[in-house]
Amino acid sequence: MSELKLGIPKGSLETATIELFRKSGWKISTSSRSYFPSIDDTELRCTLVRAQEMSRYVEMGTLDAGITGKDWTQENSSDVHVVTEMVYSKVSSRPVRWVLAVPHDSPIKKIEDLKGKRIATEMMNFTKRYFADRKIPVDVEFSWGATEAKAAEGLVDAIVEVTETGSTIRAHGLKIVADLLESCPQLIANKQAWQDSWKRGKIEQVQLLLQGALAAENKVGIKLNVAEADLEKVIQLIPSITAPTIATLYQSAALKGVKWFSIESVITEKVVRDLIPKLIQNGAVGIIEYPLNKII
Repeated sequence: MSELKLGIPKGSLETATIELFRKSGWKISTSSRSYFPSIDDTELRCTLVRAQEMSRYVEMGTLDAGITGKDWTQENSSDVHVVTEMVYSKVSSRPVRWVLAVPHDSPIKKIEDLKGKRIATEMMNFTKRYFADRKIPVDVEFSWGATEAKAAEGLVDAIVEVTETGSTIRAHGLKIVADLLESCPQLIANKQAWQDSWKRGKIEQVQLLLQGALAAENKVGIKLNVAEADLEKVIQLIPSITAPTIATLYQSAALKGVKWFSIESVITEKVVRDLIPKLIQNGAVGIIEYPLNKII
């Protein structure tokens, strides 16, 4: 039986990725004692790999495909096929940012002020290229962790660090001077694996269902009934991806001579709390709200 070797990012994205796969239809079970999670699909073999190393193993062919950040694909200059980008993270549904930050009282106001200064970061290759492209000579050193503290304690002049909200940067008494890179998770594939028809088909299946699960994030389905006299004003209240689905209720004309319709739509979850009272006021009855796993 054919098998696709798939890398799951270990670390900050691990829980969010496994939950995304669950919504997509795959159950992945991990163990603290194993780097090989089980998955309820005999055509997939999962391996936990640090996001920083994922693109390297996919490029080598040790893995056929994997999920990692755009930042680490760029950092490693990996020659892989990017199948799709997916906006999700451990905190929010938005990309993360790699930023240049300095102590709050630093005289450094712009990237040009870093000339001849020391910068600590985990993204050494990217940072070196970034400043070299702008012809700004800097000394870039690798940070093994606690990067914010190195700038706060004066060990370096600046840091290049990842953030989602900027709160950790500010909590360490630092200020952001510039945004250098925006990154979100990518599904990447080994180029030879992508040319294999079976593996490509399996990767495209994963892509389709993951994107479908992301499209359903923060959305719900809503169903309701409405009499013909109130139909148009109720339709005007309901947002939808394209247009609401409208169907005539079976033998509805027999209900006291009134023709009734069923309306179904997909809407943003936060809209529901304000929408339902308005629907009731305009004649809607039998309103049902239900969760969604995927929108394809």
